[in-house]
Amino acid sequence: MPDKYVVTVARQFGSLGRPIARKISETLGIEYYDRDIVDLAAKKLNLPVSTISNEEESAKSVFFHMSYPLGMGTTAIQDKIFDTQQQIIADLVAKESCIIVGRCADYVLKDCKNIINIFIYAPYAARLQNCVKELDMQPAEAKKMIAEVDKARESYHRHYCGYALSDKDYKHIMLDSSLLGIDGTADALVNIIKKRFDLE
Repeated sequence: MPDKYVVTVARQFGSLGRPIARKISETLGIEYYDRDIVDLAAKKLNLPVSTISNEEESAKSVFFHMSYPLGMGTTAIQDKIFDTQQQIIADLVAKESCIIVGRCADYVLKDCKNIINIFIYAPYAARLQNCVKELDMQPAEAKKMIAEVDKARESYHRHYCGYALSDKDYKHIMLDSSLLGIDGTADALVNIIKKRFDLE
């Protein structure tokens, strides 16, 4: 059993990757990191998140931040944030076992030995239903968000990592969350993680 290990979770919008990752962290008793990494990076650079995201607070949609992982700041600011974010992720992983959602963590931690990179996806119809039922969105808004967030995440990941978010060459596990739902998917992944790191 390793002293520390890390699980990274990349996901399609509406695939319920975030609640699945949170469930995994709770079951394994390890820390969960998501957008708070961006907030930590912003504080470290003394740049308010609202400034970086170009007045994100005034955005019409509460899902604005999902479309733009680092907001609407200039490329120079985003590059600076990404560099700082990489250091924060490295520091977190060096300190403790954890699960990291998004943030190009699979790329940032490409040299990490004790790691499992997961990609959560689901058929479009299932994602649309999740947006309506789980996120309380109207169907029209859900369709718009799925298109916008998928495009933004893919563009962001390709820009900083040089490969597609769902590229199987950089993932250990790719799972359709509609098969087992949140709890079932989390349980299946926990079993794999435990076996991989000899946690039982």
